[in-house]
Amino acid sequence: MTPRALTPRALTPATLAALRAAGLDIRDAERAVRTALDEDFRYGPDLTSAATAGDAPLRAQVVAREQGVLAGLPVACAVLDAVGGVASTALRADGSRVGPGEPVLRVSGPATAVLGAERTMLNFLTHLSGIATTTRAWADAVAGTGAVIRDTRKTLPGLRQLEKYAVRCGGGQNHRMGLGDAALIKDNHVAAAGGVAKAIEAVRLASPGLPLEVECDTLDQVGESLAAGARFLLLDNMPVEIMRAAVAEARRYPGVRLEASGGLRLAAAREVAATGVDYLAVGALTHSSRALDLGLDFAW
Repeated sequence: MTPRALTPRALTPATLAALRAAGLDIRDAERAVRTALDEDFRYGPDLTSAATAGDAPLRAQVVAREQGVLAGLPVACAVLDAVGGVASTALRADGSRVGPGEPVLRVSGPATAVLGAERTMLNFLTHLSGIATTTRAWADAVAGTGAVIRDTRKTLPGLRQLEKYAVRCGGGQNHRMGLGDAALIKDNHVAAAGGVAKAIEAVRLASPGLPLEVECDTLDQVGESLAAGARFLLLDNMPVEIMRAAVAEARRYPGVRLEASGGLRLAAAREVAATGVDYLAVGALTHSSRALDLGLDFAW
């Protein structure tokens, strides 16, 4: 047979509905899927699968090789839709805990289509499930303290929406999605404005209704930020004993929320949460999570 080049197909109504239900922007998810498939098919069709398997019908399952938390099943189905001719059925829900040997997705279709989609599908599924698994470990570590695990903008370019979705699947919450949905005054902004209070004033004048958070490295900055009216503080790289003092100071003001950040470790997560902070910001959720081992097992 002559292998065909890939012309991405439209997503099925079922996949579109699953993406919407997950809270994902369909255009963004579809762009990510098509970009990923183009990396494999831009040099030509899948010659290996065409030569060895052709269009023989193939049935397969994606199976977990280890314990973890699922994320990305609607995206995996979008990959299969885009390749075309492949039917898929999710066997588990995103956010579910899975163990070794558990099937999570059933697929069927021509061998060239299934095998051509395999790597891209698994790339999304293993990466996003790895993020969800790591997030769940952090969320479990602080369970019962009242603190919530949040992500950061330390995401892979082009995958922010999907990675932040995976954080939600693991029991975490999202920080801002971009630069315009909230203000975060950091050390360089303070230096540019000429001080913490001046930076707060400048942002409030420019965008009065925008949520505002101020990064504080010292107790002095905590006090200055609170005095200037800030009610959301990020406590950056503070030792636990200093963090406790910052929490005590901040609780003198009504409505203050506090977020610990900077070099946090899973082993110390509960100790940090016990200081009384509302959030733990963990960049490692998205920039350092190990992929969850999932594989495609098939039968002719």
